[in-house]
Amino acid sequence: MATWLKRGAESEAVKSADKQVRETVEGILADIETRGDAAVRELSVKFDKWDRPDYRLSDSEIRDCMAQLTDRDLQDIEFAQTQVRNFAQHQRDALKDIEVETLPGVVLGHKNIPVNAAGCYVPGGKYPLLASAHMSVITAKVAGVPRVVTCAPPFHGKPAPAIVAAQHMAGADEIYCLGGIQAIGAMALGTQSMQAVDMLIGPGNAFVAEAKRQLYGRVGIDLFAGPTETLVIADETVDGEMCATDLLGQAEHGPDSPAVLLTTSEKLARDTMAEIERLLQILPTAAVASKAWAQYGEVIVAESEEEMVAIADQIASEHVQVMTRDPDYFLKNMTNYGALFLGPRTNVAFGDKVIGTNHTLPTKKAARYTGGLWVGKFLKTCTYQKVLTDEASAMIGEYCSRLCALEGFVGHGEQANLRVRRYGGKNIPYGAAAE
Repeated sequence: MATWLKRGAESEAVKSADKQVRETVEGILADIETRGDAAVRELSVKFDKWDRPDYRLSDSEIRDCMAQLTDRDLQDIEFAQTQVRNFAQHQRDALKDIEVETLPGVVLGHKNIPVNAAGCYVPGGKYPLLASAHMSVITAKVAGVPRVVTCAPPFHGKPAPAIVAAQHMAGADEIYCLGGIQAIGAMALGTQSMQAVDMLIGPGNAFVAEAKRQLYGRVGIDLFAGPTETLVIADETVDGEMCATDLLGQAEHGPDSPAVLLTTSEKLARDTMAEIERLLQILPTAAVASKAWAQYGEVIVAESEEEMVAIADQIASEHVQVMTRDPDYFLKNMTNYGALFLGPRTNVAFGDKVIGTNHTLPTKKAARYTGGLWVGKFLKTCTYQKVLTDEASAMIGEYCSRLCALEGFVGHGEQANLRVRRYGGKNIPYGAAAE
């Protein structure tokens, strides 16, 4: 039986916070839908203190942002984008259109068709998270999306040069300096100056995530995203410093980011807790990370690897860092996770920033039913059928006629019967089933 040395926030407190966010977002989206650009501008001034006639960046503004970065900065961005693009291309290559003759004269197939327009949100209010530009824009472009729009909030009162550069280098077609609910609403609903998109992509704070949730159905979304989550699964083969570093490395995302240690070693668990307290004295982002750890941090001591797998699948964490004697055991046996990071030589930051897998991943237990963002999210797998011979049409028609009769759908049945009469030469009374 597992033992919790530390537990996170109670679920009722989390539900209460969710309710307040939901009501706020609902009102703002209604305002954007009614008033368009005027509402967007007022919201940008209110929340970001950012006012301009047109929030789309011009070519000269983009060039100016690029010029503010060093050659090394640009080379590093290019390296990261190359890794993301390479992996995304391998994923795209694995998706094939198919066409097969399933019966003589009956041809079925499917095509993978990209959406026409995607809106990518790049968080940047607290930190200029340029990696989100790689993950969304490049993946969409590799999938074949013709129009990719990006929105990122101002950083210190102006467009963040690194984010703008990353968006441009990734291939964004339209770049807006716009944040929060107003950016999500403008992209999804459209305004006088922004044509609506078909799909919303990208992480963000609780308000951004809730806006995407409320707009789902009117547009597609990548996934329902909550605060960043990390689960470290470890045993005595690693030490407390490494576990603590990997936990705090994700806790700094925000004060509501869960960070959980799951281990079979009580000594490692207590060493990690002590190391976290030590590192919080020197971590520059400790003001945020300490709140996340205090409110949402957990430490669990399990009795076996099997029990760790069961608990990990129940948690269904966004990121799972595995540092055990046999990390591949968890690769073989775990089923609920956003992404696995296997062994001490890798870590979540590699995946977040540069290694090539996508960092937009399921949270709040959504890993039970979905994976993260990949090229397939931008593709609609659409089927088609062709019946090439009279004989095939009549044969399928007879089966269809009788099955429609079982359901009482006479109109459907007549669609089948008409083909049986014309292509099979059989006289079926109107509304009857084929013999």
